[in-house]
Amino acid sequence: MTHIMSTARETKKLQFTCEQCRKRKVKCNGREPRCDRCEARGEECEYKQSPTLAYTHSLEKRVEELEAEIQALRAGAADKTTLEPESSPEKQHPPINVMEPSRPRVLKGLNLDEKGVPIYHGSTSLFHRLDSSIQNGSTSGIATEISDPLGAESRQRLVLNAWEQRAQESLSQIPEPFRYLLNLHWCWIQPLFNFIYRPAFTRDMAMLGPYYSHTLMNALLAHSVRWGIGDEQTRQLLSAYDDGKVFARQAWDGIFKELREGVCTISTVQALLLLSAQECSHGNSTQAWVCTGIAFRLIDHLGISFDSQRFMGSVALSDEDSEIRRRLFWSCYFWDKLMSLYLGRSPSLQQSPASPPQRILDDSAEDELWTPHGLTYTDGEQYPPTPSHSTSSFIQICRLTVIFNEILIHMYDPTYHNSDIEMHSCLIKEEASLNSWWAELPPFLKMEVSDLPRYAPPSHIVILNLLYHCFRILLYRPMLSRRSSPESGPLEPNPNHLRECVSSATAIIAIFDLYYRTFGESHCTISVAYCVYIASSIFLLQVQATPSDHQAARRLEFCALALASASRINPIIRSALKLVMEAINDLGIEMAMPFEPQPLTGATPATCINSPLQSQAFLSSIDSGQLPFTYEPEFVGLDQLQFGHLDVEDLGISPEMFQAVLSLEPMTVRLEDLNDQGF
Repeated sequence: MTHIMSTARETKKLQFTCEQCRKRKVKCNGREPRCDRCEARGEECEYKQSPTLAYTHSLEKRVEELEAEIQALRAGAADKTTLEPESSPEKQHPPINVMEPSRPRVLKGLNLDEKGVPIYHGSTSLFHRLDSSIQNGSTSGIATEISDPLGAESRQRLVLNAWEQRAQESLSQIPEPFRYLLNLHWCWIQPLFNFIYRPAFTRDMAMLGPYYSHTLMNALLAHSVRWGIGDEQTRQLLSAYDDGKVFARQAWDGIFKELREGVCTISTVQALLLLSAQECSHGNSTQAWVCTGIAFRLIDHLGISFDSQRFMGSVALSDEDSEIRRRLFWSCYFWDKLMSLYLGRSPSLQQSPASPPQRILDDSAEDELWTPHGLTYTDGEQYPPTPSHSTSSFIQICRLTVIFNEILIHMYDPTYHNSDIEMHSCLIKEEASLNSWWAELPPFLKMEVSDLPRYAPPSHIVILNLLYHCFRILLYRPMLSRRSSPESGPLEPNPNHLRECVSSATAIIAIFDLYYRTFGESHCTISVAYCVYIASSIFLLQVQATPSDHQAARRLEFCALALASASRINPIIRSALKLVMEAINDLGIEMAMPFEPQPLTGATPATCINSPLQSQAFLSSIDSGQLPFTYEPEFVGLDQLQFGHLDVEDLGISPEMFQAVLSLEPMTVRLEDLNDQGF
């Protein structure tokens, strides 16, 4: 009874009176659009007096409750869409992984600066409005959520625009070598990293719009030059541009100018990411790390780290704006983990409930045919046109990277000693996550090592599979050196950890072998070579434990040959190659390393290094940067095996080997141990 009376009192206080009831001096229940008395009399009901503050608060509270219900329904519908894909696996839309907050809010700090650039400042900032009003932008944001909760209409608009821009792009008159270099980027880089949203870039390139800049174009061209020199005609045209070095210089000049003037946009971030990738491949780790740091600061500055559809400010963002921001955030997130991996450092970007979802509405590139642009085959070989599946691949690589982020933090944090308990908990959790990810991976993205195709699938799909096996090794590898400690007690050795490492290492070299035979060494990227490097650490453990294991020694030799080949286009790999060769020397292993690249016809090289003493000459050549190889831009003969047949079934894990590994202090167990040596 007390509760009812309290509610009645509260309701009475919240009501206000319409003009008709006020004149009659009778009670009014305050109902809208007409109160009960006006409804009964059939009179017009008008409220002229402002509502009380309490009534306003009650309305705001009710709006918040309704918004929360809408978000719950939207999240449930999104989950249903993810769990119930279309019947045809080839036509699945990419999965959606949305982390929603408890209720939608307005990102009041996202506003246009005096130069017209959307930027974000939090509530403590000197640039944040003191006005507590949240009216601006909130209504449009809620309307968007209600009218198009799953993005169906937005997707249709984006896809239609993408196809229109592709048609316009095919008609554009872009001179060589620029067209050739652009196509290299769209083929080899864009599907993997998604740095640039192609429809907006190509449209604004013709119109000098906001998503194009000369700085970004120069960065893109500079990054593509290392592949473009493989084409004779392009190489000749690039001679007028100092073999392409002009593009990098102009890109850096543009970056410095934009930073100096304080006009940094999304294209600035994209240019920095491309310059970072280029500097990383050249072995310039300082420049690469600084570029990524500036890029990550800028995405915070521009409000890209927030989901623009759920957190809106006074800036009206279009479907395209939101799509670009979502893609760019996850591109940065992925690149952050790769850079942390390469350099052995703590990851910078972390996902939060306010982060953009792993969601791509424009999936127009999903079923596009992919061909390896810039490659020339002989002997009648021709790469079969294959669906790109670039949208699905990018979504899956982002999901995989979220898992790996936990492995980096809880097992490889160079600034904090991860305890045995923490590492073991991470192992259990992320092992289940990786197994689940692999089980849910669509068949058209999965490479089963026991049934590899004749031709490698598109490069981004190959790298997706390589990274999966690389992350598995990095998950299990620390367990091979765990010892009992006061905090964890005696530890039971698990042969499965070694078996999983060897299985994934063998899968890596088998997939790499297919990749190399299909695309050649000229497209062996850092991510591909790094996976081979991680595989070599496992074979080193095997050889260290059982020197008589010729199969492990042969696989280790394969890794050294692969790294030597990859280092010709990625100088940073020379550091990894040197570490592997030094470890081989320390073990006193006799291993043949060619001074000339093994011919693609399968012939035996004439000059080999047959002893650790002789391999010092090879190490010296790595230090000098003058690898004793000749560059061959064309790749021939897909039926010719560069490194010979690999037995991927026999993993060679005997009880004796397992016990021997446990008794060792492995040469390459912790990632930071390698980076201390300069990688």
